[in-house]
Amino acid sequence: MIKSRICEMLGITYPVFQGGMAWVADASLAAAVSNAGGLGLISSINAGTEAVRNEIRKCRELTDKPFGVNIMLQAPNAGEIAHMVVEEGVKILTTGAGSPAQYMPMWKEAGIKVIPVVASVALALKMQQAGADAVVAEGAESGGHVGELHTMPLIPQVVDALDIPVVAAGGICDGRGAAAAFMLGADAVQVGTRFLVAHECNIHQDYKDKVIKATDISTIVTGKSLGHPVRSLKTPFSKTMAKMESDPSVSPEEILAFGSGALRKAVQEGDSDGSYMAGECAGMVRKIEPAKSIVEDLILGAEKIITETAARFS
Repeated sequence: MIKSRICEMLGITYPVFQGGMAWVADASLAAAVSNAGGLGLISSINAGTEAVRNEIRKCRELTDKPFGVNIMLQAPNAGEIAHMVVEEGVKILTTGAGSPAQYMPMWKEAGIKVIPVVASVALALKMQQAGADAVVAEGAESGGHVGELHTMPLIPQVVDALDIPVVAAGGICDGRGAAAAFMLGADAVQVGTRFLVAHECNIHQDYKDKVIKATDISTIVTGKSLGHPVRSLKTPFSKTMAKMESDPSVSPEEILAFGSGALRKAVQEGDSDGSYMAGECAGMVRKIEPAKSIVEDLILGAEKIITETAARFS
């Protein structure tokens, strides 16, 4: 069985994180992943602070295994969430879109493990210096907000630079991707896109269908002109947004207004004007299945690939 130091640190069986996807990662999905031996994460972007508090409490009713909360630090209520997770006794946090440094003393005093998401070596080093317990190094193959570096060159450079554990993310969808990440030095993997089609994921069925129908060239990155690039599935919405960005007569304010609330529309309504965020590995997702099956396939598949590859090159 594949285990790593991050399993011992967090009390999980398998080194598999479920991405804390905004408007997607709720108590149902997080608990299912945690019950399967991985680390389930609840997004703090799903609604207001009290709604997130309720998801945390619901998750505790669904699992007695470790789970965490993902905090987007640029959110208007990030400060409220930062204090609320302490009140609720959450012990694992992942963070993104900003530095968690101002909250570190409070979180550390509460015994919380803090794992920021990073997209470069420089940011990873800053997070280690700030007191992070590990980092998620996320390559540009991922869905949602992306950086510039891709997973294959990013992971070994971050691993070489840090002393703390590194979780690899971006384009990892099956045992082959997990095995590759482990070979690059990662202590765990974080998976988002494949969990979109888990039975326990409560997104609109149209969203799941779009992911399953995706091919290798079904994603597009928009938002570069705004300084916030986002990878999503190619839809009339994302194609229109790309055209707006290339049109000098369209202002950034108009583009922002066009994209406002688009992810929520996709998740909750299956709306044609929604933003269906997904990673480049969407073309590898073939079926809806329980979260437990996904976690086991990632780990057992990685073990099989590592064993077979060792034999092939021995």
